[in-house]
Amino acid sequence: MTRPLVLFTDETDLDPAPGRSLLEAAGCDTLLAELPTSADAPRTLPVGAERAVALVVGYARIDAALLDLMPDVGFIATMSAGFDMIDRAAAEARGIWVVNLTDAATEEVAAHALTLMLALERELRGSLAVTAAGGWTDDVTAVPRRLSGLTLGLFGFGRIAQRLAQVAAPSFARVIAHDPFVTSAAHGVELVDRDTLIAESDVLSLHLPLTPDTHGAIDSAAFAAMRPGSSLVNVSRGELVDPAALTAALGSGQLRGAAVDVLHGEPPATDHPLRTDPRVLVTPHVAFLSDGSLEHYTLDPARNVLAWLRTGSAPRAAIVGRDAAPLL
Repeated sequence: MTRPLVLFTDETDLDPAPGRSLLEAAGCDTLLAELPTSADAPRTLPVGAERAVALVVGYARIDAALLDLMPDVGFIATMSAGFDMIDRAAAEARGIWVVNLTDAATEEVAAHALTLMLALERELRGSLAVTAAGGWTDDVTAVPRRLSGLTLGLFGFGRIAQRLAQVAAPSFARVIAHDPFVTSAAHGVELVDRDTLIAESDVLSLHLPLTPDTHGAIDSAAFAAMRPGSSLVNVSRGELVDPAALTAALGSGQLRGAAVDVLHGEPPATDHPLRTDPRVLVTPHVAFLSDGSLEHYTLDPARNVLAWLRTGSAPRAAIVGRDAAPLL
């Protein structure tokens, strides 16, 4: 019996070795490729990859043209919660299962969002600059807002936003959220429509997947509708925010500041203006990172592939595919 081939499509900042070892010990062959992340790049495969039955995907763009080169693929595991790199229509048309990581770093990303908003609201960047320059209290010019007088708005109310609400709610006067797929909320959160969320949030935190509907969701119209002097936190996807609109809102003072772990197009240029903007806190896409989360990110995609290979199905999927005969 031929050993099923699992193709790791690209080498990310996560080590593929543990996942490959797990699959190979279970009776699979594995191959590591470096497929392109750009939709415009040519679609070619390394020798032998055409017989792959499953993919483990980091950032590589998986579209119809690529899947046509691998007709036996029935399962795709992503190494992230997001799966915007997968052409949904192409996967659905071919009956391919797509399983993302839904809970590998819920705790970490929620904690990072809280850290960013607290650092932003407490004006930590300015205070640290004062002490680094040899100054002290009298040299501080920015006065923070009192959190207990502010409304925290959560755009999206999935696992991460719910965890954030749980830990942040005691500090804020009010927590509101908008999510068209959620009908009830805990932790004292009030569900509102999108326009109310935008208009009434003092701190707006983004927790949306990147889809055609959410791409550029925070644009110039959204910034104009926000409370003057509000702030923005983004630990989801950089493409949710129109970068020109963000720059304009910061420049006009409509936005008092932004704290982001993601940017539109990564990695950003070394001279990207947000890197040094005193009104902006930028961390290098590390909200997911902890010693505990790394095990999940490196092993769970392979575990998801193994579950499918052994059963022909998946208990939970972002895109439900066709059941198939087990391959192991």
